[in-house]
Amino acid sequence: MEINNLNFFIGYDSKEDIAYRVCKNSLLRKSSINLKIISLKIDELIAKNFYHRAKDPLASTEFTYTRFLIPALMNYKGWAIFCDCDFIFLEDIANLFKDINDSKAVYCVQHDYKPKERHKMDGQKQTIYPRKNWSSFIVFNCEHPSNKKLNIDLVNSESGSFLHQFKWLNDDEIGSLDERWNWLEGWTSNSNKSHPYAIHYTRGGPWFDEWQDVEFAKEWLQERDLYLKNKFII
Repeated sequence: MEINNLNFFIGYDSKEDIAYRVCKNSLLRKSSINLKIISLKIDELIAKNFYHRAKDPLASTEFTYTRFLIPALMNYKGWAIFCDCDFIFLEDIANLFKDINDSKAVYCVQHDYKPKERHKMDGQKQTIYPRKNWSSFIVFNCEHPSNKKLNIDLVNSESGSFLHQFKWLNDDEIGSLDERWNWLEGWTSNSNKSHPYAIHYTRGGPWFDEWQDVEFAKEWLQERDLYLKNKFII
């Protein structure tokens, strides 16, 4: 499949503003297609009556649930991608669509991720559950009939396990992406000796004081420096 224009949603958390900006910078730098990048900001979604869930004490970010509003935000038309803010991209996102077709409702990297750490990021508890991290990078086929089940009421009422484990879909409606598109820092390199297309600092990244020495820290810091350099060009 070829695509020339793409809506790309990045989860936004006010504690990780710089991570969002660096992720966005890496996407735009590498992309050969027109990208419209949208930050999923919870305050804006509340103001527009898209989001009214009660605060979840187990939610580790402000965008834990808002990603599932994307088909509705797209008016159930076209393709859209979501990623957490703690990514950087090393590859042109257009290349992802070479192995995609419209028979699937979503595509994701289908990890079997079982981290040993008890905590991640800024002291957040590390929880283990089936299909962990599948929802951290999602390609949505917004027009797929099954994604119309993701209406505003359902997203605001269903459980975290229902949403993050894609339980509104049949298993054969979930397409698999190359693992390199969601390369989990500290995990994927243990079994995959190739090179990542997108690095996911899922445990925590160099924008946190306690996560300065993570795998691929240099790559994130280089991307941050490029962002800051361009930001201050007059």
